[in-house]
Amino acid sequence: MIVRPGENWFRLLFIWNGSVLQSIIPQLGFMGAVSCLAVLTQGRIFGEKIPLNTAPFTLFGLALAIFLAFRNNASYERFNEARHLWGSLLIAARALTSQMLCYAPHNDEKLRIAHTVIASVYALKHQLRKTDPSPDLVRLLGRTRAEALQHTCYKPVALLNEIRRDFADLHTRGLATDTKLWMFDAQINELGKTIGGCERIASTPIPFAYSVLLHRTVYAYCVLLPFGLVDSTEFFTPLLCVFISYTLIALEAIASEVAEPFTTAPNALALDAMTRNIERSILELCGCELPAEVEPVRAYQLT
Repeated sequence: MIVRPGENWFRLLFIWNGSVLQSIIPQLGFMGAVSCLAVLTQGRIFGEKIPLNTAPFTLFGLALAIFLAFRNNASYERFNEARHLWGSLLIAARALTSQMLCYAPHNDEKLRIAHTVIASVYALKHQLRKTDPSPDLVRLLGRTRAEALQHTCYKPVALLNEIRRDFADLHTRGLATDTKLWMFDAQINELGKTIGGCERIASTPIPFAYSVLLHRTVYAYCVLLPFGLVDSTEFFTPLLCVFISYTLIALEAIASEVAEPFTTAPNALALDAMTRNIERSILELCGCELPAEVEPVRAYQLT
């Protein structure tokens, strides 16, 4: 994720890194070529004039803008929900650790349980990104416990189950009353809900038919636009069409990027920083040395 300090209006016009412009340059080049072709042929294809004017483009553009707004709203809702879920994950992890430290103060295994909570957060991050969690799990759990999870499909859930077993063991040994056990279990359930919510977002994309329809409609509009404007704008047609195409194609690209909040794309969630923040918060409660913060990449650091 990109974190950018406030920019003045002039610099914002020329920002390159962190925008979707980098990914749509080929499309804009294609639209520029189509616009130049329309100017050179005066709106004719194979010698035949394409009978288009600006009136239908105005009506069609309005409908397209509404559809793009719907697509962007749907994408941002997924992004916003994902961020709320990770906020809930932080709250539940802190609460569980605090309760364990305060209500089971004589538990010699409290640091082990705290590391398991942290490991479940890292395992969730890697599961969502489809990356290898082994280095983080070995660092937090030790090689033996990490290898035991190697063939587990849902590692965050397996780690929550271990935490629940540890608290059940405390109850059996008389170190936690029924009320305390219920309180611990409620926070574990909250962690499980957030994990399930993230899995739901990751496994349920926006229906493909929406993306296909929007993609085809945007490109059909952009390709036909120069032939509708050439009679009125003449040599300015490529400039106008490329600008309008940039607006529409960029909105589609932003919607596609934001709809997948757990990827490593520039505008996805800063999961590395948020995961480290949860780790630091839990270790601070335990009185342990804190690892360095992971700062989200700033726009001017991107290459």
